[in-house]
Amino acid sequence: MGAPTLLRDDATLVSHAVTELARRTHFPLAFGGLEHDGAVHVSTIVGARTRSIEGLVVRAERGLGGRALVERRPRMTLDYRTARSITHDYDRAILGEGIATLFAVPVLVRGHARGVLYCGSWAQAPVGELEARPAFDVAGELGTELRVREEVDRRLSSMPVGDTGLSVGVREEIRESYAQLRSIAATVGDDDVRRRLEELESRLAALTGDAPRSGEDAEIHLSRREIDVLACAAVGSTNGEIAASLHLRETTVKSYLASAMAKLDASTRHAAVARARRVGLLP
Repeated sequence: MGAPTLLRDDATLVSHAVTELARRTHFPLAFGGLEHDGAVHVSTIVGARTRSIEGLVVRAERGLGGRALVERRPRMTLDYRTARSITHDYDRAILGEGIATLFAVPVLVRGHARGVLYCGSWAQAPVGELEARPAFDVAGELGTELRVREEVDRRLSSMPVGDTGLSVGVREEIRESYAQLRSIAATVGDDDVRRRLEELESRLAALTGDAPRSGEDAEIHLSRREIDVLACAAVGSTNGEIAASLHLRETTVKSYLASAMAKLDASTRHAAVARARRVGLLP
């Protein structure tokens, strides 16, 4: 049975991750997919010489990837053909591509395996920390994006359908989601991942329906960190909680707050949040 049709966002995220896997590692072959109904459905392949692994569906516990999925840890074999620690359900696909070394890394979201990314080569190739680290990083970034998107979608789906305005409760839900999203984005080092997280932030901010900035409001510009701190302050976080969330010192949080308040001509954090909302800098 073939793989189910992926949501567009799923397909895009996996495609980007596999492309990055091929770019960042020394492996000539990369492929992967997300888990659906107890199996990993390979949706993106980069570098293959044949079409053997197209449409591959790997069941939980079966093969190298199936073990990585259920054990929630990387699995590797330097000689796939003779490997005794895995089942050989997928020999036709893997050996048909001529793969010798195969490295499978699970994609974890809140401790649950949501998919598997594979690196492979046609010759036996040792895999040390230098070779493995980029694969761990890519899988981690994909897991982060899936976690953020799922949280945003969960919160959006709970909102009333067809309302022309948003209730106080819904607005607060959006603001809490926005603050959490900025906290997550603040820990991401990859520029492309951060850019896509910013797109999700904009999607959330736009839901409040606030008017676009005009006149002197357009002259107010806050740094990313100033907005991060204000977004957390907006949902009632203390300076200590903001510092822990954004991995900053508490004195640094105070400095960003003071700078934002000055730019917004506000004497308190609450006034700064209110002004930031009025000018469209916060939802």
